[in-house]
Amino acid sequence: MENVVLIIHLLLALGLIAVVLMQRSEGGGLGMGGGGGGAMTGRAAATALGKVTWILAACFIVTSITLTILAAQKSASGSVLDRYSPSTTTEESTPAVPSADDLLPPAQGDNAPLIPQAN
Repeated sequence: MENVVLIIHLLLALGLIAVVLMQRSEGGGLGMGGGGGGAMTGRAAATALGKVTWILAACFIVTSITLTILAAQKSASGSVLDRYSPSTTTEESTPAVPSADDLLPPAQGDNAPLIPQAN
């Protein structure tokens, strides 16, 4: 079910891109000409491409919400952290925390090399 909705979602996305790119520019959007004679018009007439754009956009939003619901139902079994079992780690595998003296910068007269050392 999820794969079918995902394929429909991808086809809607491609169709939406194609329909938007086929529409005529209203002029000045990205610095490209396209009409209008330099005057901003009021509300343009709803063309067939405009109606198809709205339909595809509405279907795209519906499939987006559907995919979100399907993913939430699928992951309702638990969190990733729930699958982590702390019994697999041992004391030896955890790194030792350095002491506070190791984290301080060297003293003013100390000429020791500033090379990190692994203990």
